[in-house]
Amino acid sequence: MNMATPTAEWMENVTFDEMSVGQSARLVRTVTQADIEAFAAVSGDINPAHLNPEYADATMFHGVIAHGMLGAALISALFGTQFPGPGTIYLGQELKFTKPVRIGDTLTVSATVSEKDDEKKRVKMSCLVTNQKGETVLKGDANLMPPTTKVRVEKINAPQIQLFDPEARFNELLARAEGLEAVRCAVVHPCDEGSLSGAMDAARHGLIVPVLIGPEARIRQLATQFEIDLTGAEIISVEHSHAAAELAASMAAKGQVEVLMKGSLHTDELLHAVLSQPSLRTGRRMSHVFRFDVPLYPKPLLITDAALNIEPTLAEKVDIIQNAINFAHVMGVANPKVAILAAVETVSPNMRSTLDAAALCKMADRGQIKGGVLDGPLAFDNAISPEAVQIKHIQSPVAGHADILAVPDLESGNMLAKQLEYLAGASGSGLVLGARVPIALTSRADGPMSRVASALLAVLAAHAARAAKAASIPTA
Repeated sequence: MNMATPTAEWMENVTFDEMSVGQSARLVRTVTQADIEAFAAVSGDINPAHLNPEYADATMFHGVIAHGMLGAALISALFGTQFPGPGTIYLGQELKFTKPVRIGDTLTVSATVSEKDDEKKRVKMSCLVTNQKGETVLKGDANLMPPTTKVRVEKINAPQIQLFDPEARFNELLARAEGLEAVRCAVVHPCDEGSLSGAMDAARHGLIVPVLIGPEARIRQLATQFEIDLTGAEIISVEHSHAAAELAASMAAKGQVEVLMKGSLHTDELLHAVLSQPSLRTGRRMSHVFRFDVPLYPKPLLITDAALNIEPTLAEKVDIIQNAINFAHVMGVANPKVAILAAVETVSPNMRSTLDAAALCKMADRGQIKGGVLDGPLAFDNAISPEAVQIKHIQSPVAGHADILAVPDLESGNMLAKQLEYLAGASGSGLVLGARVPIALTSRADGPMSRVASALLAVLAAHAARAAKAASIPTA
């Protein structure tokens, strides 16, 4: 026995016997960018006239237009849900497309019975789609086999389609560097395809002036092998990765470069060279920040520290969180919400992560951590889900809306970051903070967009450091 929900809505069909010539129905729908993107995703029709504004502007339509068959799909929706409704069999359709449909157009879809065949129990429908100006954009005739049995069924909500366009998010991120001068960047030991092409991709986007430090013969061999254009790059030849790291750190200490970018060497090698230069130290512990665009989260999410500090102490967590807050400011978040993660949202004497979270929140109250709003301990669901917060009756300015997730240790952070990327489809990038120069820290598994995005984060941080230094110098 089927039990309907108390607030159920119903669909009731119109049978063949109930239909008459001249009878009609209609539906109204406003076309959005999301509709066009969803139709492209489902149909595979990625014609740039529908998805590429720059290309579409140069066409005869002077802008993005919807797929013609999107209008046809609305006719099908009218037949299947309203008139005749459930039980209808769609036999055929003739269509004529008369005007383009644009984002924001409100379409009125109407269907009128023009012929009835009592012997075959079929009808012919005259179909018309008009826009908000009353202009016809689509018309034609459809042949249907309407239902012969009366049906009343509960409406089913359409499946939710979560649209996520990594390239669009990447372009939004790139736009942050618009108008900024390219920054001189030491690329340390770029001796594999990914690190070398990533550096040159960042240069082509106008983000960096690359200084490639490593064995020149190997670098040029890679460039030839993988057809990587080295135009605009300076190459400083050194024999091995240790020498490359030491030279890059020395150049940063002398102000000859403003950004370091990791190539195909171990992270420890590069960071050891940086730490060996006293002038690159800030008195704050270095830490890593991931920036993720997550399909199911409405804003960028920072995660720290998932790459450098294995089991940070309370004092080290202060630096880690302060680094992340300062970087959030660079990214335009004036007062970032910091969720300090643990397995539970209550303080437990048996769980160090919860004790540290409580202490960090009190330190923020006393001004020992500045520039953000902290709360914790918070379990992951409470940090990012308003629904979970409501169910658990948590009162917090951070819970459900976090900008920064501060993880208890590297293991949990690394697993969280990889889960977001490989299970949730997030697009990630990251950098190391806490030294005098930002360090773009890439992984061998990173794709081209991730490498360029990491370079971009470092460039933004470098420009912020440049501005802060200029502001601190007294003018004559």
